[in-house]
This record gives sequence, structure tokens and C-alpha cells, in this order.
Amino acid sequence: MKITIYGAGAIGGHLGSMMFRQGYDVSLIARGPHLEAMRENGLRQITREEDFVVHPRVTDDPSTLGPQDYVVMSLKSYQAPAAVEEMRPLLGPDTTVATAMNGIPWWYFYKLPGEWENYRVKSVDPEGKQWDGIGPKRAIGCITYVASEVIEPGVVSSTGTSFRYQIGEPDGSESERCKCFQDAVEASGIKCRIRREIRKDIWVKIMGNVAYNPTSALTLAHTGAMVDDSRMDRLIRHLMAEVISIGKALGADPGDQIDARIKSTREGAGFHKTSMLQDLQRGRPMEILPIIGAAAELGKLVGVGTPTIDVVLALVMMRAKMTGQLPDDPDINS
Repeated sequence: MKITIYGAGAIGGHLGSMMFRQGYDVSLIARGPHLEAMRENGLRQITREEDFVVHPRVTDDPSTLGPQDYVVMSLKSYQAPAAVEEMRPLLGPDTTVATAMNGIPWWYFYKLPGEWENYRVKSVDPEGKQWDGIGPKRAIGCITYVASEVIEPGVVSSTGTSFRYQIGEPDGSESERCKCFQDAVEASGIKCRIRREIRKDIWVKIMGNVAYNPTSALTLAHTGAMVDDSRMDRLIRHLMAEVISIGKALGADPGDQIDARIKSTREGAGFHKTSMLQDLQRGRPMEILPIIGAAAELGKLVGVGTPTIDVVLALVMMRAKMTGQLPDDPDINS
């Protein structure tokens, strides 16, 4: 089985190191100082239990790798459209693409019965490059619960108490390609479950993304500090409730998960810096539109009011503009 991790940062670096250590044929796509550090010294992975170094194949040129069985997209969501052309050499006729990225996946409406089937989410894939260049038939959902951070080039720290993946087909089937990927992930020491209603699980993840990522960028607070503050707790609950309403309107009711989601934050990685806060502090563009912008877009699509989401979206976009950290801003209302 040939596996390429496209974007070997915090999440991709963790998965790639764990898989490679178990003997899988893993290649890592990376850029800049992180790539150079891995070439020179290998990829160092730090968890609560261990600290080890692996030496997988690393490159910034996908054309040197040939077609893969699996490509795990673990880029920042705003980077993915521009990466599609470079990805093409990795995509054979039977290649599966697992979308392990924050926010609403670009394939979300593929094989979704009803009036919105094949709707393309503009805030995630504004020009349809992923839909057209990768093809939704290749895609499987991949949701990650891994508290991880690149603490210096070539070094990934994953200090959560557990590592969990949820994967699933857009049509809800339990496919052979999902089973094979599940086996590889679990063999690496990461819990992985195949979900028949992956869209419901996506909305549970989006609850956390929308509630914690932009608010952490606005407040500079880690997740534990926010849930322990009564006023922030109320704001977080409002954001989560609006996300649930959008999911319900799209036929993917995640259930009343607010208390459980906040409890898991306290118990799982209470002092974790969100990816958006990490990006803010390092001067990198932030994943605003694919996360909270997509929620606002889909709220409008289904006629669900999102007043709290809209306010937080406006604030965090202005915050990013003031520091030059807002990626290209497609008109999601056009």
C-alpha cells in the first residue's frame, strides 16, 4: 500500500510518522524549513508516552512519487485548491483521497439526495478546482481528533490523551477502501472508526472548529481558558447551537452535543492552542473561510439564521486583514 501525506505538518506529520514506523510505504509532501529539517534529520514525533525519529521519503515534488493508493490531504483548507495541479501525478484510476482538513469538505454535497445535491461550497473550493481536479468519486471523509503542533521544523508534538479518526464514504457505504485505510490507521496506534453517516460527524467537528478557532484568534486564549470563563462559555454555546441548526437543516442532525463537546475539551486537551491561534501567532494565513465562512454560507443556503457566527466571522476576518493573514477572499454570496 502506497500512501502519501500531502501536507506533513501537525496532523499529517503525526499520521505519517506513526504509519511509517509500522512499515507502511509512506511519503511526505512538505515545504520550506520543515522539509529541509526532515531531509536532514528525519521527522521527530513527541507524544506523552514516547519520543522517536523516523526517516520516511520526503519531497516537495509529487511527480517523483507516481500514483498512490491513498493520498491524505492534511493541508490548510485554503491551500488545497492551489495544490490540485501538483497532486495530479499522485492520482491513479483507483487512488483514494482522504480529506483530513478543517472545515466543511469540498465534496460535502456529493451523493447527498435532495435539492442541494452536487452544490459546490464556494468558501472552500471557490473555483471548483478540487471538485474538477480530484473528483468527488475519489474522496472519503476523514475527521481527526489529534492535538498536535509543529513546534520547530522537523519536530511534531502531539500531546493529547488520545488520537481518534473517523472516516466514511459520502454515500454511507462501508467500502473496502475505507476498511483498508482503517486497518492502516489502527495498526499505527490511532483509533479509527468507519462511520455510515459521516456528515453528522462532520458537524460535530465543525461545532468545535467554529466555536474555538476564531474565538481563540480573537482572544489569544487556549481552549481550556475559554470554557472556564462564563461569558466565553455562553458565546461558545451560541456558536455551537447555530452550527447544529445548519446541520439539522441539511438532514445531518449531529444531536445535542454541546455539553459533551465542552466536556471533552476540558478532559482531552484543555490547554491546547487551536490551529488558528497557532497560525496567528506565527504570522501565517488563517483558515477562516473554510471553517466559519463555510458555516455562514451554508446557513444562508438553507435559510438558517446565524447571527453569532456572522459577528464572529466579521471580527476575525478584520483581525486577519489587519495583520495580512487573510487568504484570498472569494465572494461566497455570489
